[in-house]
Parts: sequence; C-alpha cells; structure tokens
Amino acid sequence: MATTTTAGANAAFRKQLNKVYGFYTGGFIAFVVILAILEQLGLNRDWIGFIFLMATIALYAGIGIMSRTTDAAEYYVAGRRVPAVYNGMATGADWMSAASFIGMAGTLYLTGYSGLAFIMGWTGGYVLVALFLAPYLRKFGQFTIPDFLGERYGGNVPRFLGIVAAILCSFTYVVSQIYGVGIITSRLTGVAFEIGVFLGLGGILVCSFLGGMRAVTWTQVAQYIILIIAYMIPVVWLSVKQTGVPIPQLVYGYQMEKVTALEEKLIKDPKELEVRKVFGERAAALGEKIKDPKAALAADRAAAEKKVADLKASNALASQLAAAEKELAAVPKDEAAAVKAWTAAKTAAEAGNKPLAGMPRHGQIYTGDPNGDPAARATFDNSRRNFLALIFCLMVGTAALPHILMRYYTTPSVKEARQSVTWSLFFIFLLYFTAPALAVLVKYEMFSAVVGASFDSLPYWISAWNKVDPALLSVTDVNKDGLLQLGEIKIGGDIVVLATPAIGGLPYVISGLVAAGGLAAALSTADGLLLTIANALSHDLYYKMIDPNAPTARRVMLSKILLLVVALAAAFVASQKPADILFLVSAAFSFAASAFFPALVLGIFWKRASSLGAVAGMIVGLGITFYYMATTQPWLRSVFGVTSPIADNIWWGISPIAAGVFGVPLGFATIVIVSLLTPAPTAKVQELVEHVRYPNLVRA
Repeated sequence: MATTTTAGANAAFRKQLNKVYGFYTGGFIAFVVILAILEQLGLNRDWIGFIFLMATIALYAGIGIMSRTTDAAEYYVAGRRVPAVYNGMATGADWMSAASFIGMAGTLYLTGYSGLAFIMGWTGGYVLVALFLAPYLRKFGQFTIPDFLGERYGGNVPRFLGIVAAILCSFTYVVSQIYGVGIITSRLTGVAFEIGVFLGLGGILVCSFLGGMRAVTWTQVAQYIILIIAYMIPVVWLSVKQTGVPIPQLVYGYQMEKVTALEEKLIKDPKELEVRKVFGERAAALGEKIKDPKAALAADRAAAEKKVADLKASNALASQLAAAEKELAAVPKDEAAAVKAWTAAKTAAEAGNKPLAGMPRHGQIYTGDPNGDPAARATFDNSRRNFLALIFCLMVGTAALPHILMRYYTTPSVKEARQSVTWSLFFIFLLYFTAPALAVLVKYEMFSAVVGASFDSLPYWISAWNKVDPALLSVTDVNKDGLLQLGEIKIGGDIVVLATPAIGGLPYVISGLVAAGGLAAALSTADGLLLTIANALSHDLYYKMIDPNAPTARRVMLSKILLLVVALAAAFVASQKPADILFLVSAAFSFAASAFFPALVLGIFWKRASSLGAVAGMIVGLGITFYYMATTQPWLRSVFGVTSPIADNIWWGISPIAAGVFGVPLGFATIVIVSLLTPAPTAKVQELVEHVRYPNLVRA
C-alpha cells in the first residue's frame, strides 16, 4: 500500500514539474521575443545586457528562495526525489560549465582536430559513470564521496583525504567558473572584470546558500533550458546564412571543405606573408635584446625619455605627450622584468610569424608529420600521445568528479540513477554534437567576412570585446595597409561562442541571450561545486569527524557559512586571472581522476581493497599529479617558485593538463599492492561490497 502511495505521489510530482517547466520555457521564449521587438524600437544595447543579467539572476534567486530548507536530506540530496529526466537535465547544466559552453568551441576554433579530445573525453566519461559508479554509489546511500570513502574503507583518514581531494579539484574548477562569470558579466553590463566577478557571485550564492541541493537542482533545470536555447539559436542561424540548411551538424563537413580551401588561400596570401615578415623581424630584434638586456634596457629608456623631452620642447599636442609618457612608464623597471616582458613578446611574435596566425589547419589530425624529418616525426608522436593522454584524463576525471557523482544520490531509486545517466548523456550530447559545427561555421565567417575588411569599418563587436579585455581580442594593423589580415587578429578561445551572434550579424538581443546562456552554464556548475566543498567541510569534516551529535540545523547553517567563505575566496582568486579557463578545468579533472577513480572503482569491485591501500593510493596518485603540474605549468611554477627549466621536468612530452595519466595507474597499483600487504577489510565491509554489487545474492 505504501509503495502504491509513493508511486502516486511521484507521478503527481512529475506532472507538476512538467507543467511548471513547460510554462517557464514558454515564458522565457516570450521574454526574448519581447526584448528583440524592443531592440528594433530603439532599446539601448547596454539596457538589453543589463535586463538579461538582472532577469536571469532574479529568476534563479526566486527559485532559491522558494526552495529554501534546513532539512538535512533536502539540503544535501534534494530529498532523494528528483525524477531521472530532470536529474539528467540538472546534471547536464551542472556539467555544462564555462569550459563546455564558452571554452570548448573556442578551443576547437583555435586548435582544430586536437580540440576533439575534450568532446571525446568528457562524453566518454559518462559511459564510465553509468557502468562503474553511479548505480553502485546510489546503493551505498551516502550523501557525499568522502562519506562513501569513510563508510567503505572505515576510519577518518580515508574520509579526510577525500575531503582534501574534493576541495582541491572542486576549488580549482569553481575558480574557472567564476572567471567565466566575470567575463560574461563585464560584457553584459560594461563594468570592470573584477566587479563582474563579484556581481555574478551574488547569483551563485543566492541559490546554493538558501536551499542547498534542492535549490541547486531546480535552478539547474531552469539554467539548462536557457543555455541550450542560447547555444543553438546562433549556430542554427549561421548554418542557414551560409548554407540554407537549419541543421548545422549536417553541413559541418561541407563547410569544413570551404574552410580548408580558405586556409590554403590565406597561407599563400601576399598580405599575410607581409604580416608574418614583420612579426619575424620583431622576434629577431627581441632575441637580440634578450642577449644583452642591460644595454638594451638602457637604450630603450633613453629613447623614451628623449621622445618625451623632444615633444615638450616642441609644444606637441597633449595627446601625443601623454602617449609618449605612457610609453616611458611602460619601460621595464629592471633587467629581470625586461627579460620577462621581452621573452613573452618574442613568443607572441614567433606565433605571429607562423601560417594562419599560429593555428593548425582545422582538419589536420596531429601536428608534425609522421613521414617527415626526425623533428617533424617527434612532433607528430608527441601530439598524438598528448591527444590520447588528455582523452584518458578527461574520461576518468569525469567519472570521479564529486559534484557530478553527488547528483546520482538525489534520485528516488537505483534504477532512476542509472536512467538519469542516460538522460545526462542525451542532454550533454545536444551541445557537444553542435560545438564542432559551431567552430567551423565561425571560422568560415571570420575567414570570409572579417579577414580583409578595412580597419575603418570593422564590426562593432571587435571594439566591444577589446574593451572587456585586450588579451581576449585585439587587432593591430601590423603592415600598415589599412586592411585586417588574419595574422593581425589576436583572439582568445573564451570569447568565440559569446561573440558568435555578432560575428554572424544577429541582433544584439541574441548576443545577450548567449551571454545569459554562458552565465547559466557557469553559475550552474559553480553552484554544484561550492555545495560540494561546503558539504565536505560541514557534513564530512564537522559532523562525521568532529561533532557526530551536532543537530541538523547547526550542520546546515555551518554549510551555508562555509559556502559563503569558499565562494568569496574563489572569487578573489578568479579576479587575479591565474590561468585560462581550459587549463583550470583540465587540472580539476586530473586531480579528481588520480585522487578518486582508483579508490572508488576498487572500493566497489574489489572487496579486498583495504583502508591503508586506499589511503596510500590516493596520496600517491594525487601527489604525483600535483607535483607534475607544479613543475611544468607556468603559472603554478611561479606560485611555487620553481626555477628549473620546464624541459627538464617534462615526462615523455606529456602536457601538464594531462598529468592524471601518471597519477591514475600509480593510484591503482598502489592500492592493489598495499591492500595485499595489509589486513583485509572486516567481514561486514566485504559483505556490504558484495551486497551492493549483487543485491539479489542469497547466502546459504
């Protein structure tokens, strides 16, 4: 009777959800249409951006307020009553981070074929989730991944290591999301990037702070609807504009052929060769400066001072004098600063001296040539090795990310946990199947419509993005011919998707819509990550290890306070622009893969895995991964003061974002060896493992 009543309640709950989100989707589309009409009637662009920002954050805040709770089960796992399809949608939003929405198509634009490693790795990871983790973790029934480690391996040490690893990978990941929030908010409102970071932070906190997993879940469903609509509209428009076909995935190969032809033309173009020659001369001149920095710095300072003095003596225009004084102020203060600045400039100039502004041909599988000279063959082998290593790290990291695995604790049953993985794959597929097409369509538009344009008539979006951050987009007339060449465009992958509507000539309201979609992607993932960190500290550290008798209200309140503290810390780090979004995200995947995947898989499928084995495996796996990144990634090297040449620290040519390729196998090996050398888990734990894997097993 109870089962029938529960089934009826669940059916009524689903019906109500269908009605609510149906009205919501229709209302959001109507909202966009109204704004489009108002734009045609003369509504200012700044107002459109501000309305999108305020309306979407107000919407998420409303859901957060309506979903507020102090109940532990609701706060930590949404009451375990989220239907599979909605959990799949929430997981899709949780997954569609700033890297997926903003960075992935941009990476494909800049790197071509090698960028497919992200799509293959991230999508393949959900297969591992479905086969090896989601249903089994749901059967264990805990709230968090550290909670599972504590129950499966016994004692507080595995739980504590799980807390440390969860915080490390989640904090790294959340910094990248807040960085994305800063970019989008500053583009929508025109405020400084640092202010945009903290404005967007309000939207993150209002959901997760008030209602925990319950508020985050229903907000993420709303955010997924926004982000998928925002992603699809401009790419469908570009497809229709270029081919007349509204299904971009079908014309991807056709447009790819056109891009390949344009690449051949640009490589041989005399104007592009002029630009490359200028960059080559700059690189050579900078190289000479680096050889004798003391003399070069003195000459630069003397020349800048003389220019200022000459302009003052001739009563030059104030603008000319101000520019000269700015040049003088920009002269490095000492030799060390000069060498650092000149080295960076030399690297940029060398990139500008390469064909296609340093981008590989879009259809080229790997860099280098397997049939070329020894250097070309080595480059090819290294490129292929890194491609496969990155796929491995992203797949395994996906299957081990705490904020994703937490989602499968929210379903009503093990069956729905498995179904929700399928739905997750479907909702993620919609975007991932479109990203490669978007990259090619945008590249065709840039090569055919933007390159070759007069500097006097450049599109508005170029100057708009240059104001947000010149590092993201800048153009310079290098060969002084008044025309924009590909080599004169410096574009960051993080703005390709956000700029797509403007590149395609769509109304500004669609640019606002895409920015709102990117904001939804970043906010939804940031919500889940912050909740993971706060729950690890309040539930796993405080409640499970420090005060097991703490009342529910205190635990939930502590989680909210910690969430606020962590969010502010992440926003501060993001405002420093530590690294690009893609590196931060990829680093989080390597951390999660090496710390969690071996311990989770062996904990589920090998009952002999012991507590000491898990502890040793997590320390070794995470330790070697972190060490490799700290000695090979430029920003981390500066943080830890590593001065040895990067080349001396590289193993088999593997890039730092794929460091998990070393940590995961070492983690597995360590757990197996140490477990075989130490006492087996208790009979109770071994029976629990067997029951989770074989729930229908009947013992004699």
